[in-house]
Amino acid sequence: MTKELPRFGVRLAQELDPRSCLALASAAEKSGFASLWFAENPFHRGILPAVSVCAAATRRIAIGIGCVNPYQHHPTQIAMNAAALAELAPRRVRLGIGSGIGVRIERLGHRYRPLVALADAAQIIRPLMRGETASYRGSLFSAEGVTLGVRPPDPAVPLYFASMGDRSLALCGRLADGLIVSNLCPVGYSECAVGIVQEHAAAAGRKPLDIVQYVPCAARPDREEARRLAKGAIGAMLTAFWPAGDDWPPLRETIVRHSGVPRAEFAAALDRLRGGAPAEHVLDDRFIAAFVVAGTAEDCLAQATRYRRAGVGELALSFAGTQPERDMAYFAGALR
Repeated sequence: MTKELPRFGVRLAQELDPRSCLALASAAEKSGFASLWFAENPFHRGILPAVSVCAAATRRIAIGIGCVNPYQHHPTQIAMNAAALAELAPRRVRLGIGSGIGVRIERLGHRYRPLVALADAAQIIRPLMRGETASYRGSLFSAEGVTLGVRPPDPAVPLYFASMGDRSLALCGRLADGLIVSNLCPVGYSECAVGIVQEHAAAAGRKPLDIVQYVPCAARPDREEARRLAKGAIGAMLTAFWPAGDDWPPLRETIVRHSGVPRAEFAAALDRLRGGAPAEHVLDDRFIAAFVVAGTAEDCLAQATRYRRAGVGELALSFAGTQPERDMAYFAGALR
């Protein structure tokens, strides 16, 4: 791996059942990928069964929980699960926490306070993963005199935040070991986010954080086929996760500014996608450049250098289409 390229991992979506995850985990390790990352959002399949079976079935590849939220998993429970996973996969587990999707968290009866949730969770998880007693009374989550009844992993499992807004990124720099940058984040946004995280880590006297970014990947020998797949992946994410209506949160406005697509054109594309128009007819090359790596394997590697220059240390790739194992092997062949 050259200095111009990040590490490459594989992101396994929550839509995959545990058996499918196991097959892809074995293929990813065989192909030489550095890591597996498992994403969880409220009200879909829980990821811990898939994480556990993949941890037990692999030997080398890093296992990333990326991520769980403390509203559904109390911080003490997060630490308990991370410690048990570290027994299955010593020195391979990486733990990511996030605040969850606000509208879904509020459906559980919680007041959504993302910064407080992350700060409270970190202050409880950290000592537990070091084998210490957690005595912390937070605004949302607390632990009074709690110690894990299992020997903590050595070294302690690194803690990542899934942060996006400026204040959350600053908190990540002060408290976490790494940052997870979500899908639908252009390289320009990532560069700004990395700058905020590393600035606040340095101000707190901490070493630079590891940066992982989730990016969809469409890698095929047929470049045009790959680009069609990429547009489909982008269209599915935009319709699933972008807010409805025209009043977008400031963070979404920031992402659009970095995308290279004027806001009016971005909004028009969303309207057409939600109206049922095929993504390959709606989205142009600007959306591909902003949100995915796509094309031949060599094209994908060339595009990945942009993320490395932005300060991203690892790309966790979600392989689009119906043949992810074959596409993973094809991509990995170019790396070798």
